[in-house]
Amino acid sequence: MEKIWLEKSYPPGVAFEIDPDKYSSLANLFFKYTKLYENNTAFINMDVAISYQELGQQATDFAAYLQNDLGFVKGEKFAIMIPNTLQYPIALFGALIAGLTVVNVNPLYTARELQHQLKDSGAKGILILDNFAHVLEKIIDDTDVEHVIITGVGDRLGLLKGTLINFVLKYVKKQVPNYSLPGAVKFNKAMDKGSKLSLSPVDIVGSDLAFLQYTGGTTGPSKGAMLTHRNMVANLEQSNAATKNVYEVGKEIMVTALPLYHVYALTSNCLCFMPFGGTNLLITNPRDMAGFVKELAKYRFTAITGVNTLFNALLHTPGFDKLDFSALKLGFGGGMSVQRPVAELWQKVTKTRLLEGYGLTECSPLVTMSPYNQESYNGTIGLPASSTDIRLIGDDGEEVAIGEPGEMWVKGPQVMKGYHNRQDATDEVLKDGWLATGDIATMDDNGFFTIVDRKKDMIIVSGFNVFPNEIEEVLVSHEGILEAAAVAAPSDSTGEMVKVFVVRKDPTLTERDVIEHCTELLTNYKRPKVVVFLDELPKTNVGKVLRKELR
Repeated sequence: MEKIWLEKSYPPGVAFEIDPDKYSSLANLFFKYTKLYENNTAFINMDVAISYQELGQQATDFAAYLQNDLGFVKGEKFAIMIPNTLQYPIALFGALIAGLTVVNVNPLYTARELQHQLKDSGAKGILILDNFAHVLEKIIDDTDVEHVIITGVGDRLGLLKGTLINFVLKYVKKQVPNYSLPGAVKFNKAMDKGSKLSLSPVDIVGSDLAFLQYTGGTTGPSKGAMLTHRNMVANLEQSNAATKNVYEVGKEIMVTALPLYHVYALTSNCLCFMPFGGTNLLITNPRDMAGFVKELAKYRFTAITGVNTLFNALLHTPGFDKLDFSALKLGFGGGMSVQRPVAELWQKVTKTRLLEGYGLTECSPLVTMSPYNQESYNGTIGLPASSTDIRLIGDDGEEVAIGEPGEMWVKGPQVMKGYHNRQDATDEVLKDGWLATGDIATMDDNGFFTIVDRKKDMIIVSGFNVFPNEIEEVLVSHEGILEAAAVAAPSDSTGEMVKVFVVRKDPTLTERDVIEHCTELLTNYKRPKVVVFLDELPKTNVGKVLRKELR
């Protein structure tokens, strides 16, 4: 792909190349902007705001605690398993400036899923929400975790408000099951200790690992994508190049409803807004759509990221169409395909464009983005990000012609270092610096890309990747199941849902038996919503299940 040929399609002022070494590390970025924008509001959660100066100090306190009290040293792994609360950015940046590698964990993971991620990553410590501490209790002895820090939703919301919220969640709503984790430390106590300690400077360079960001695999359990500080710096620069003429310093409020433990929001919201001195409005429970809309009514927000199902749900929540959208500049859709009806209704209601992009965990995540000056939804995933090369490779291993489908290969400074402890899997997707994404796309005459199919059998539920092999492994662990296959099925609420086909070993096995079994071992979005019983699964002559026929 010749970039010079593509340049005509880019909006005026968009940088065609970025400097992936603009900041030596995310720590360098953090210290620069928490000082430069010290009086700006960095994050808001449940009406409580924290300035850049406060964020800088509190993250440093947390880093000092990790370093001095717990004895963490550069390069060790630290897991964070909490939703969007003020604790997340404090802990995130605290761990990063202490030189640690952050392992983001979905708080809704089952014990089985949590055990795999902690064991595979080698995480030495974890910050976990008390709502989920009982899950950690079940498996902690079979991990390398030595230090546990526990937090409640209200811990950084002030003494009165925070105490009340924590009390209600635990004793009124009964959302905090009993747990026993001897030696665990409360987050606020850790912060108090850290405030009395000094952080010793850590020499962090671009090649150091910033994140182990776990993603599903087509075979076997999830894999940890090794994302370096340089990968993340490059991607935030690429993201910001795409909106160079849109955002204004100190005047932006980004709605952050997607979880920050997901690489999409981590980069697009948390990291990208720092160079602008912008504010992240953290939504802790976006599933409460009425509460979400009520929260939005308090602010003149200027940008929002989400997945198609989130935008669709907002549009159909009473009161959303009555909000003040006068300051809203852009909506960004990713994680799953944006549907045309949703994009068109969004533009009609908000009078702003819903721009679609494409990315994947292995690319930190941004690969392509629709131009900010695009007048309306065009059904594509846009143009390559700055400093990004894309090839479309056919079955013969050669590049395909314009308009023809091929597997998307990506090359750029945002491409991961590889998979943690999985050289075999790394070799499968990284080829001479190119990442084979497994997604099938086409490119038109103007350089715009469109995803047409997935080479992998991945299922995307509300923007989260679900891989059939994991579902099938859980299914066949049931003594009453002989064989099983999982595929994607359309869903009005989540875009896609998991549909499974089961061959019984026990003729009395019911759909309820199957779903209850999965409920114990899989987080909600991975659980099958439809179960179909067959006498046998369709297979190739070598015995490979034909998921395409099942779909």
